[in-house]
Amino acid sequence: MLSTLNSLFIAAVLAGTPLLLGALGEILTEKSGNLNLGVEGMMFMGAITGLAGSYYYEQGVVKAGGDPSGVLSALIALIVSFLAGALGALIYAFLTISLRANQNVTGLTLTIFGTGFGNFFGEYIGQKAGGYVAVSEVTKNTFSKLHIPVLSDIPVLGKLLFQYNWVVYFAIVVAIIMAWVFNKSRIGLNLRAVGEDPATADAAGISITKYKYIATVVGGGICGIGGMYMSMVTTSGVWVHGCVSGYGWLAVALVIFATWSPARGMLVALIFGGLTIMRMYVNIPGLPAQIYDMLPYVATIIVLIVTSMRQSKEHAQPKSCGNNYFREER
Repeated sequence: MLSTLNSLFIAAVLAGTPLLLGALGEILTEKSGNLNLGVEGMMFMGAITGLAGSYYYEQGVVKAGGDPSGVLSALIALIVSFLAGALGALIYAFLTISLRANQNVTGLTLTIFGTGFGNFFGEYIGQKAGGYVAVSEVTKNTFSKLHIPVLSDIPVLGKLLFQYNWVVYFAIVVAIIMAWVFNKSRIGLNLRAVGEDPATADAAGISITKYKYIATVVGGGICGIGGMYMSMVTTSGVWVHGCVSGYGWLAVALVIFATWSPARGMLVALIFGGLTIMRMYVNIPGLPAQIYDMLPYVATIIVLIVTSMRQSKEHAQPKSCGNNYFREER
């Protein structure tokens, strides 16, 4: 029983990491007052570009007669996926901030665009590669369990803390940094002011456009890294059509469940991650497998209902979220 719970916990952390990254990116975006529903699309863009970046790097090195570096390959995947997600968010930001297009419609359009972008180029690169695109074992090993000498060998603590790949620790660090920035730094306080009341923030001399653009673009980049995790870890470095499979929408729900807090986002991602893989560790006789697959979405519906009933001002969505700011309307 204890062994099963330990395995479930480890699997929940691994499954919850892309949800956490997607949620963190959306939290940062919404803190600026922008409601970007294109998380799914940005994750798809990050998934294919991260995988393609590593794949083409490996192919180039091999053709040159060298041996690919797993660390460099992983770094390329990280950077390229961030840039891809940031590009999708930049398109959204230009349309909603500069042109003041409807945020909901633009976000949904970005989801459709990003999903098509990922699946199209995934299939295209796969055909060029001879059927499917996959990175080498060198890169796959870089995304496997992190081993730190001495620390990983500690009997209980070592097994509990060092059972994951480096992206898990990266996501935790990002969440901690975001929590500190929001609550302890002047930049974070200015960003929260922009999200709550942009007119007042503008009158105080805060550049609304700058904060919105930077928060939205960086948030999109973080979502892109979450997509890279799906293609490099979840599907083991092989492109699978539709690999993000709704995780972007779950990440949007996580933002609400975590009440726009990066710190609480880590716990919520763990819970939802456990729900997505529960069928592998909890077997109830006679219960169809489809019921297990429904659990994360049922939890999402319950979360939305409970959150709408709470009406807590302290943990509410930023007031200007979803509304475009136009200085002349102050």
